[in-house]
Amino acid sequence: MKTKIAVANGDGIGPEIMNAVLNIFEASNVQLEYEFVEMGKSYFDAGHSTGMTALAKDTIEKLGILFKGPMETPKGKGVKSINVTARKVWNTYANQRDFRSLNGVDTVFSKAGIPINLTIIRENIEDTYGGIEHLLTYDVAVGRRIITRPGSEQVIRYAFEMARRKGYTKLACGHKANIMKLTDGMFLEVFYEVAKDFPEIQASDIIVDDLCMKLVSRPETFQSIVLTNLQGDIVSDLCAGLVGGLGFAPSANIGDNISIFEAVHGTAPDIAGKGIANPTALLLSGISMLRFLGDSVNAAKIENALLYTLEQGVHTGDFGDKTIPASNTTEFANAVIANLGQTPANGAVVATQGFEERGEAFKPLKNKLTSTAGIEEEMIGIDVFVQSDLQPAELAELAKAVLTDNFNLVMISNRGTQVWPTGSIFTELVNEYRVRFEKKDGKAITQKELLLIAAEFSDKVKVCSAEFLMNFGGKIGYTLAQGQ
Repeated sequence: MKTKIAVANGDGIGPEIMNAVLNIFEASNVQLEYEFVEMGKSYFDAGHSTGMTALAKDTIEKLGILFKGPMETPKGKGVKSINVTARKVWNTYANQRDFRSLNGVDTVFSKAGIPINLTIIRENIEDTYGGIEHLLTYDVAVGRRIITRPGSEQVIRYAFEMARRKGYTKLACGHKANIMKLTDGMFLEVFYEVAKDFPEIQASDIIVDDLCMKLVSRPETFQSIVLTNLQGDIVSDLCAGLVGGLGFAPSANIGDNISIFEAVHGTAPDIAGKGIANPTALLLSGISMLRFLGDSVNAAKIENALLYTLEQGVHTGDFGDKTIPASNTTEFANAVIANLGQTPANGAVVATQGFEERGEAFKPLKNKLTSTAGIEEEMIGIDVFVQSDLQPAELAELAKAVLTDNFNLVMISNRGTQVWPTGSIFTELVNEYRVRFEKKDGKAITQKELLLIAAEFSDKVKVCSAEFLMNFGGKIGYTLAQGQ
Protein backbone atom coordinates (compact mmCIF):
# COMPACT_ATOMS: atom_id res chain seq x y z
CA MET A 1 0.00 0.00 0.00
CA LYS A 2 1.44 3.37 -1.01
CA THR A 3 1.94 6.19 1.49
CA LYS A 4 0.35 9.46 0.44
CA ILE A 5 2.32 12.65 1.07
CA ALA A 6 1.76 16.31 0.26
CA VAL A 7 4.08 17.81 -2.36
CA ALA A 8 4.64 21.52 -3.06
CA ASN A 9 6.71 22.22 -6.18
CA GLY A 10 7.99 25.58 -4.96
CA ASP A 11 8.96 28.69 -6.88
CA GLY A 12 11.63 29.46 -9.47
CA ILE A 13 13.60 26.28 -10.15
CA GLY A 14 11.38 24.36 -7.71
CA PRO A 15 9.14 22.60 -10.27
CA GLU A 16 12.14 21.47 -12.34
CA ILE A 17 14.10 19.94 -9.50
CA MET A 18 10.97 18.42 -7.93
CA ASN A 19 10.12 16.72 -11.23
CA ALA A 20 13.67 15.34 -11.42
CA VAL A 21 13.52 13.92 -7.89
CA LEU A 22 10.09 12.36 -8.31
CA ASN A 23 11.27 10.70 -11.53
CA ILE A 24 14.17 9.14 -9.60
CA PHE A 25 11.72 7.95 -6.93
CA GLU A 26 9.50 6.37 -9.59
CA ALA A 27 12.45 4.60 -11.21
CA SER A 28 13.41 3.16 -7.81
CA ASN A 29 9.83 1.95 -7.28
CA VAL A 30 9.33 4.09 -4.18
CA GLN A 31 5.89 3.37 -2.75
CA LEU A 32 4.64 6.93 -2.48
CA GLU A 33 1.53 8.67 -3.74
CA TYR A 34 1.55 12.44 -4.17
CA GLU A 35 -1.07 15.06 -3.47
CA PHE A 36 0.16 18.38 -4.86
CA VAL A 37 -0.65 21.44 -2.78
CA GLU A 38 -0.70 25.15 -3.63
CA MET A 39 1.95 27.13 -1.75
CA GLY A 40 4.51 29.83 -2.48
CA LYS A 41 4.93 33.27 -3.99
CA SER A 42 2.06 33.09 -6.47
CA TYR A 43 -0.34 32.36 -3.61
CA PHE A 44 0.91 35.36 -1.65
CA ASP A 45 0.33 37.40 -4.81
CA ALA A 46 -3.17 35.95 -5.10
CA GLY A 47 -4.07 37.32 -1.68
CA HIS A 48 -3.35 34.37 0.62
CA SER A 49 -1.47 36.10 3.45
CA THR A 50 0.00 32.81 4.70
CA GLY A 51 1.31 31.86 1.25
CA MET A 52 -0.89 28.76 1.01
CA THR A 53 -4.49 27.94 0.27
CA ALA A 54 -6.84 26.64 2.96
CA LEU A 55 -7.02 23.36 1.06
CA ALA A 56 -3.22 23.06 1.13
CA LYS A 57 -3.21 23.55 4.91
CA ASP A 58 -5.94 20.94 5.43
CA THR A 59 -4.19 18.45 3.14
CA ILE A 60 -0.83 18.75 4.89
CA GLU A 61 -2.43 18.42 8.31
CA LYS A 62 -4.30 15.31 7.15
CA LEU A 63 -1.28 13.58 5.57
CA GLY A 64 1.39 14.66 8.05
CA ILE A 65 4.25 14.85 5.51
CA LEU A 66 5.18 17.79 3.26
CA PHE A 67 7.88 17.49 0.60
CA LYS A 68 8.61 20.94 -0.76
CA GLY A 69 10.81 22.76 -3.21
CA PRO A 70 12.36 26.16 -2.47
CA MET A 71 9.83 28.95 -1.95
CA GLU A 72 10.00 32.72 -2.18
CA THR A 73 8.32 35.15 0.19
CA PRO A 74 7.53 38.50 -1.54
CA LYS A 75 9.65 41.33 -0.21
CA GLY A 76 8.20 44.59 1.08
CA LYS A 77 4.63 43.35 1.54
CA GLY A 78 4.71 42.78 5.29
CA VAL A 79 4.06 39.03 5.03
CA LYS A 80 5.93 36.37 7.00
CA SER A 81 8.28 33.83 5.42
CA ILE A 82 6.29 30.85 4.16
CA ASN A 83 9.16 28.56 5.15
CA VAL A 84 9.34 29.80 8.75
CA THR A 85 5.54 29.95 9.06
CA ALA A 86 5.14 26.33 7.96
CA ARG A 87 7.76 25.10 10.44
CA LYS A 88 6.25 27.04 13.34
CA VAL A 89 2.54 26.50 12.70
CA TRP A 90 3.01 22.72 12.52
CA ASN A 91 5.49 22.57 15.41
CA THR A 92 8.34 20.98 13.51
CA TYR A 93 10.57 21.61 16.49
CA ALA A 94 13.77 19.94 15.25
CA ASN A 95 15.61 20.84 12.07
CA GLN A 96 18.06 18.07 11.16
CA ARG A 97 20.71 18.74 8.53
CA ASP A 98 23.30 16.09 7.72
CA PHE A 99 26.52 17.27 6.12
CA ARG A 100 29.01 14.92 4.49
CA SER A 101 31.77 15.15 1.94
CA LEU A 102 30.47 14.08 -1.47
CA ASN A 103 32.52 12.46 -4.20
CA GLY A 104 33.01 14.81 -7.11
CA VAL A 105 32.21 17.92 -5.07
CA ASP A 106 35.55 19.58 -4.47
CA THR A 107 36.06 21.70 -1.37
CA VAL A 108 39.18 22.86 0.46
CA PHE A 109 38.61 19.99 2.88
CA SER A 110 38.16 17.26 0.28
CA LYS A 111 41.32 18.46 -1.46
CA ALA A 112 43.15 18.23 1.87
CA GLY A 113 41.84 14.72 2.49
CA ILE A 114 39.72 15.79 5.49
CA PRO A 115 36.33 14.01 5.44
CA ILE A 116 33.32 15.80 6.90
CA ASN A 117 30.41 13.88 8.38
CA LEU A 118 28.40 15.78 10.96
CA THR A 119 24.81 16.57 11.87
CA ILE A 120 23.37 19.88 13.01
CA ILE A 121 20.15 19.86 15.04
CA ARG A 122 18.58 23.31 15.20
CA GLU A 123 15.69 24.32 17.41
CA ASN A 124 13.11 25.31 14.85
CA ILE A 125 10.18 27.27 16.28
CA GLU A 126 11.34 29.64 19.05
CA ASP A 127 14.07 32.26 19.53
CA THR A 128 14.01 35.50 17.52
CA TYR A 129 12.04 33.69 14.80
CA GLY A 130 8.88 34.53 16.69
CA GLY A 131 9.31 37.83 14.86
CA ILE A 132 7.98 39.81 17.85
CA GLU A 133 9.46 43.27 17.35
CA HIS A 134 8.49 46.80 18.32
CA LEU A 135 9.76 50.32 17.80
CA LEU A 136 9.91 51.74 21.33
CA THR A 137 10.98 55.10 19.95
CA TYR A 138 11.79 56.24 16.43
CA ASP A 139 15.44 55.48 17.20
CA VAL A 140 15.10 52.25 19.22
CA ALA A 141 13.83 48.89 18.00
CA VAL A 142 13.55 45.81 20.22
CA GLY A 143 12.84 42.16 19.49
CA ARG A 144 11.77 39.47 21.92
CA ARG A 145 13.91 36.34 22.06
CA ILE A 146 11.73 33.52 23.35
CA ILE A 147 13.47 30.41 24.69
CA THR A 148 11.29 27.97 26.63
CA ARG A 149 12.11 25.02 28.83
CA PRO A 150 9.63 22.65 27.11
CA GLY A 151 10.83 23.71 23.64
CA SER A 152 14.47 23.29 24.61
CA GLU A 153 13.84 19.87 26.16
CA GLN A 154 11.96 18.71 23.06
CA VAL A 155 14.70 19.50 20.55
CA ILE A 156 17.61 18.52 22.81
CA ARG A 157 16.08 15.12 23.56
CA TYR A 158 15.57 14.64 19.83
CA ALA A 159 19.25 15.47 19.26
CA PHE A 160 20.42 12.87 21.79
CA GLU A 161 18.07 10.26 20.34
CA MET A 162 19.37 11.05 16.84
CA ALA A 163 22.95 10.68 18.06
CA ARG A 164 22.12 7.31 19.60
CA ARG A 165 20.46 6.06 16.39
CA LYS A 166 23.41 7.14 14.27
CA GLY A 167 25.92 5.58 16.63
CA TYR A 168 27.54 8.91 17.47
CA THR A 169 29.60 9.09 20.65
CA LYS A 170 29.58 12.89 20.99
CA LEU A 171 26.98 15.65 21.03
CA ALA A 172 27.94 19.30 21.57
CA CYS A 173 25.65 22.17 22.57
CA GLY A 174 26.47 25.46 20.83
CA HIS A 175 25.40 28.51 22.83
CA LYS A 176 26.06 32.08 23.95
CA ALA A 177 25.19 31.60 27.62
CA ASN A 178 28.14 33.73 28.67
CA ILE A 179 26.18 36.77 27.40
CA MET A 180 22.53 35.67 27.24
CA LYS A 181 22.51 34.14 30.68
CA LEU A 182 18.77 33.48 30.98
CA THR A 183 17.81 32.45 27.44
CA ASP A 184 20.88 30.54 26.29
CA GLY A 185 21.47 29.73 29.95
CA MET A 186 18.16 27.85 30.07
CA PHE A 187 18.96 25.99 26.83
CA LEU A 188 22.35 24.91 28.22
CA GLU A 189 20.87 23.90 31.58
CA VAL A 190 18.28 21.70 29.87
CA PHE A 191 21.01 20.19 27.66
CA TYR A 192 22.88 18.84 30.65
CA GLU A 193 19.65 17.69 32.34
CA VAL A 194 18.71 15.62 29.28
CA ALA A 195 22.30 14.38 28.87
CA LYS A 196 21.90 12.35 32.10
CA ASP A 197 19.53 10.01 30.21
CA PHE A 198 22.20 9.27 27.57
CA PRO A 199 25.34 8.30 29.52
CA GLU A 200 26.92 6.60 26.51
CA ILE A 201 27.09 9.93 24.62
CA GLN A 202 29.76 12.44 25.57
CA ALA A 203 27.96 15.76 26.17
CA SER A 204 29.92 19.00 25.91
CA ASP A 205 29.20 22.66 25.28
CA ILE A 206 30.96 25.32 23.26
CA ILE A 207 30.40 29.06 22.83
CA VAL A 208 29.01 29.61 19.35
CA ASP A 209 31.72 31.97 18.08
CA ASP A 210 34.40 29.50 19.15
CA LEU A 211 32.34 26.77 17.50
CA CYS A 212 32.34 28.63 14.17
CA MET A 213 36.10 29.07 14.31
CA LYS A 214 36.65 25.38 15.05
CA LEU A 215 34.20 24.27 12.35
CA VAL A 216 36.23 26.01 9.66
CA SER A 217 39.58 24.91 11.08
CA ARG A 218 38.92 21.38 12.44
CA PRO A 219 35.43 20.26 11.33
CA GLU A 220 36.37 16.58 11.56
CA THR A 221 36.41 16.86 15.38
CA PHE A 222 32.60 17.23 15.53
CA GLN A 223 29.94 14.56 15.11
CA SER A 224 26.71 16.30 16.11
CA ILE A 225 25.77 19.73 17.45
CA VAL A 226 22.50 21.11 18.84
CA LEU A 227 21.80 24.86 18.87
CA THR A 228 19.07 27.43 19.35
CA ASN A 229 17.20 28.65 16.28
CA LEU A 230 19.12 31.72 15.09
CA GLN A 231 22.53 30.34 15.97
CA GLY A 232 21.58 27.02 14.39
CA ASP A 233 20.45 28.76 11.22
CA ILE A 234 23.82 30.47 10.85
CA VAL A 235 25.93 27.45 11.80
CA SER A 236 24.02 25.05 9.52
CA ASP A 237 24.64 27.31 6.52
CA LEU A 238 28.29 27.55 7.53
CA CYS A 239 28.43 23.74 7.51
CA ALA A 240 26.81 23.69 4.07
CA GLY A 241 29.78 25.75 2.90
CA LEU A 242 32.12 23.07 4.20
CA VAL A 243 30.65 20.45 1.84
CA GLY A 244 30.14 22.57 -1.28
CA GLY A 245 27.20 24.88 -0.58
CA LEU A 246 23.43 24.83 -0.05
CA GLY A 247 23.04 22.80 -3.26
CA PHE A 248 24.35 19.79 -1.30
CA ALA A 249 22.58 20.38 2.02
CA PRO A 250 19.45 18.38 2.88
CA SER A 251 16.95 19.64 5.43
CA ALA A 252 14.41 17.76 7.54
CA ASN A 253 11.97 19.54 9.88
CA ILE A 254 10.68 17.00 12.37
CA GLY A 255 7.52 17.31 14.45
CA ASP A 256 5.40 14.90 16.44
CA ASN A 257 2.47 15.17 14.01
CA ILE A 258 3.74 16.87 10.85
CA SER A 259 7.22 16.84 9.28
CA ILE A 260 8.62 18.83 6.36
CA PHE A 261 11.45 17.84 4.01
CA GLU A 262 12.75 20.60 1.78
CA ALA A 263 15.55 22.19 -0.19
CA VAL A 264 16.74 25.25 1.71
CA HIS A 265 18.62 26.95 -1.13
CA GLY A 266 17.11 29.82 -3.07
CA THR A 267 14.60 29.75 -5.90
CA ALA A 268 17.27 30.94 -8.42
CA PRO A 269 14.83 32.92 -10.62
CA ASP A 270 17.70 33.84 -12.97
CA ILE A 271 17.93 30.22 -14.22
CA ALA A 272 14.30 29.16 -13.68
CA GLY A 273 12.86 27.41 -16.72
CA LYS A 274 16.26 26.78 -18.30
CA GLY A 275 16.46 23.19 -17.08
CA ILE A 276 19.98 23.53 -15.70
CA ALA A 277 19.33 23.56 -11.93
CA ASN A 278 21.06 21.16 -9.55
CA PRO A 279 18.51 18.81 -7.88
CA THR A 280 20.98 17.29 -5.39
CA ALA A 281 19.83 19.11 -2.23
CA LEU A 282 16.18 18.28 -2.83
CA LEU A 283 17.09 14.67 -3.65
CA LEU A 284 19.09 14.35 -0.42
CA SER A 285 16.12 15.81 1.49
CA GLY A 286 13.87 13.29 -0.23
CA ILE A 287 16.23 10.49 0.80
CA SER A 288 15.94 11.72 4.41
CA MET A 289 12.16 11.60 4.01
CA LEU A 290 12.28 8.00 2.82
CA ARG A 291 14.28 7.01 5.90
CA PHE A 292 11.78 8.83 8.09
CA LEU A 293 8.95 6.89 6.44
CA GLY A 294 10.77 3.63 7.12
CA ASP A 295 11.95 2.96 3.55
CA SER A 296 15.65 2.81 4.37
CA VAL A 297 16.26 0.31 1.55
CA ASN A 298 15.21 2.68 -1.22
CA ALA A 299 16.90 5.55 0.62
CA ALA A 300 20.24 3.72 0.58
CA LYS A 301 19.80 2.57 -3.03
CA ILE A 302 19.09 6.09 -4.30
CA GLU A 303 21.83 7.69 -2.19
CA ASN A 304 24.40 5.17 -3.43
CA ALA A 305 23.31 5.84 -7.01
CA LEU A 306 23.74 9.59 -6.40
CA LEU A 307 27.18 9.11 -4.84
CA TYR A 308 28.23 6.81 -7.70
CA THR A 309 26.99 9.34 -10.25
CA LEU A 310 28.96 12.14 -8.59
CA GLU A 311 32.00 9.86 -8.39
CA GLN A 312 31.82 9.35 -12.16
CA GLY A 313 32.16 13.11 -12.65
CA VAL A 314 28.55 13.80 -13.70
CA HIS A 315 27.64 17.31 -12.62
CA THR A 316 25.42 20.29 -13.32
CA GLY A 317 26.90 23.65 -14.24
CA ASP A 318 27.23 24.96 -10.68
CA PHE A 319 29.95 22.51 -9.60
CA GLY A 320 32.29 19.77 -10.70
CA ASP A 321 35.14 19.21 -13.14
CA LYS A 322 34.89 21.93 -15.76
CA THR A 323 36.73 19.75 -18.29
CA ILE A 324 33.66 17.47 -18.30
CA PRO A 325 30.58 18.94 -20.01
CA ALA A 326 27.84 19.90 -17.57
CA SER A 327 24.59 17.96 -17.53
CA ASN A 328 21.22 19.66 -17.42
CA THR A 329 18.69 18.83 -14.70
CA THR A 330 17.05 16.00 -16.63
CA GLU A 331 20.36 14.48 -17.73
CA PHE A 332 21.66 14.52 -14.17
CA ALA A 333 18.50 12.80 -12.89
CA ASN A 334 18.66 10.25 -15.70
CA ALA A 335 22.26 9.48 -14.79
CA VAL A 336 21.21 8.76 -11.21
CA ILE A 337 18.39 6.55 -12.50
CA ALA A 338 20.80 4.64 -14.76
CA ASN A 339 23.07 4.06 -11.76
CA LEU A 340 20.42 2.64 -9.42
CA GLY A 341 21.95 -0.51 -7.98
CA GLN A 342 25.51 0.80 -8.23
CA THR A 343 27.60 1.61 -5.16
CA PRO A 344 30.39 4.17 -5.01
CA ALA A 345 33.97 3.13 -4.41
CA ASN A 346 34.16 5.63 -1.57
CA GLY A 347 31.51 6.32 1.05
CA ALA A 348 28.82 3.76 0.22
CA VAL A 349 25.82 3.87 2.58
CA VAL A 350 23.83 1.00 4.02
CA ALA A 351 20.12 0.77 4.75
CA THR A 352 19.94 2.31 8.22
CA GLN A 353 17.12 4.16 9.91
CA GLY A 354 18.63 7.61 10.50
CA PHE A 355 15.32 8.83 11.95
CA GLU A 356 12.82 7.55 14.44
CA GLU A 357 10.26 5.99 12.11
CA ARG A 358 7.13 8.06 11.74
CA GLY A 359 4.25 6.95 13.91
CA GLU A 360 0.61 6.90 12.91
CA ALA A 361 -0.55 10.40 11.99
CA PHE A 362 -3.35 11.80 14.12
CA LYS A 363 -5.11 15.10 14.62
CA PRO A 364 -5.10 16.38 18.22
CA LEU A 365 -8.35 17.59 19.72
CA LYS A 366 -6.82 20.73 21.22
CA ASN A 367 -3.55 22.66 21.30
CA LYS A 368 -0.90 21.05 23.48
CA LEU A 369 0.19 23.28 26.37
CA THR A 370 3.19 22.44 28.56
CA SER A 371 4.28 24.17 31.78
CA THR A 372 6.35 23.27 34.84
CA ALA A 373 4.24 23.03 37.98
CA GLY A 374 5.21 23.49 41.62
CA ILE A 375 7.78 26.28 41.18
CA GLU A 376 7.65 28.93 43.91
CA GLU A 377 7.33 32.44 42.46
CA GLU A 378 8.16 35.76 44.12
CA MET A 379 7.58 39.26 42.73
CA ILE A 380 10.62 41.48 43.18
CA GLY A 381 9.87 44.61 41.19
CA ILE A 382 9.41 46.05 37.73
CA ASP A 383 11.52 47.38 34.87
CA VAL A 384 9.79 50.32 33.19
CA PHE A 385 11.09 51.22 29.74
CA VAL A 386 10.61 54.87 28.92
CA GLN A 387 11.31 57.34 26.14
CA SER A 388 13.20 60.40 27.36
CA ASP A 389 15.77 62.96 26.27
CA LEU A 390 16.69 63.73 29.88
CA GLN A 391 20.05 63.03 31.47
CA PRO A 392 20.10 59.98 33.80
CA ALA A 393 20.14 62.01 37.02
CA GLU A 394 17.20 64.12 35.84
CA LEU A 395 15.21 60.99 34.96
CA ALA A 396 16.04 59.52 38.37
CA GLU A 397 14.42 62.51 40.10
CA LEU A 398 11.19 61.92 38.17
CA ALA A 399 11.30 58.22 39.08
CA LYS A 400 11.85 58.95 42.77
CA ALA A 401 8.71 61.09 42.75
CA VAL A 402 6.49 58.03 42.14
CA LEU A 403 8.04 55.83 44.85
CA THR A 404 5.87 54.44 47.62
CA ASP A 405 7.01 53.11 50.99
CA ASN A 406 7.29 49.63 49.47
CA PHE A 407 9.82 50.41 46.73
CA ASN A 408 13.34 51.60 46.00
CA LEU A 409 14.65 53.05 42.77
CA VAL A 410 17.55 50.67 42.12
CA MET A 411 19.01 51.38 38.70
CA ILE A 412 18.62 53.15 35.38
CA SER A 413 20.25 51.72 32.25
CA ASN A 414 20.56 52.73 28.61
CA ARG A 415 21.07 50.04 25.95
CA GLY A 416 21.72 47.61 28.81
CA THR A 417 24.47 49.65 30.50
CA GLN A 418 23.93 51.19 33.92
CA VAL A 419 23.94 55.00 33.85
CA TRP A 420 22.49 55.68 37.35
CA PRO A 421 23.28 55.69 40.29
CA THR A 422 26.77 55.16 38.90
CA GLY A 423 28.02 55.25 35.35
CA SER A 424 30.42 56.99 33.01
CA ILE A 425 30.15 60.29 31.21
CA PHE A 426 31.59 58.47 28.18
CA THR A 427 28.57 56.15 27.84
CA GLU A 428 26.66 57.41 24.80
CA LEU A 429 22.89 57.38 25.15
CA VAL A 430 19.78 56.91 23.05
CA ASN A 431 16.33 58.17 23.99
CA GLU A 432 15.11 54.95 25.62
CA TYR A 433 15.90 54.01 29.23
CA ARG A 434 15.18 51.08 31.54
CA VAL A 435 14.16 52.23 35.03
CA ARG A 436 14.23 49.51 37.68
CA PHE A 437 12.04 49.61 40.79
CA GLU A 438 12.48 46.86 43.41
CA LYS A 439 10.60 46.15 46.61
CA LYS A 440 12.23 46.97 49.93
CA ASP A 441 13.48 44.10 52.09
CA GLY A 442 10.69 42.44 54.02
CA LYS A 443 7.91 43.98 51.93
CA ALA A 444 5.27 41.96 50.13
CA ILE A 445 3.96 43.47 46.90
CA THR A 446 1.23 42.73 44.38
CA GLN A 447 1.04 42.80 40.62
CA LYS A 448 -1.38 45.72 40.87
CA GLU A 449 1.16 47.78 42.84
CA LEU A 450 3.78 47.20 40.16
CA LEU A 451 1.40 48.30 37.43
CA LEU A 452 0.46 51.37 39.47
CA ILE A 453 4.14 52.36 39.66
CA ALA A 454 4.29 52.24 35.85
CA ALA A 455 1.01 54.12 35.56
CA GLU A 456 2.16 56.87 37.92
CA PHE A 457 5.44 57.14 36.04
CA SER A 458 3.53 57.50 32.76
CA ASP A 459 2.23 60.86 34.01
CA LYS A 460 5.80 62.16 34.00
CA VAL A 461 7.41 60.43 31.00
CA LYS A 462 6.34 58.29 28.06
CA VAL A 463 6.25 54.60 29.08
CA CYS A 464 7.10 52.26 26.20
CA SER A 465 6.75 48.90 27.97
CA ALA A 466 7.28 47.17 31.30
CA GLU A 467 8.54 43.80 32.56
CA PHE A 468 7.99 42.26 35.99
CA LEU A 469 11.06 41.18 37.97
CA MET A 470 10.57 37.68 39.35
CA ASN A 471 12.34 35.02 41.35
CA PHE A 472 11.55 31.39 40.46
CA GLY A 473 12.42 28.62 42.87
CA GLY A 474 14.68 31.00 44.76
CA LYS A 475 16.64 31.93 41.65
CA ILE A 476 16.74 35.40 40.13
CA GLY A 477 14.62 35.59 36.96
CA TYR A 478 16.15 38.70 35.42
CA THR A 479 19.58 40.03 34.54
CA LEU A 480 21.66 42.85 35.97
CA ALA A 481 22.71 45.77 33.82
CA GLN A 482 26.26 46.06 32.52
CA GLY A 483 28.15 47.82 35.31
CA GLN A 484 25.48 47.22 37.96
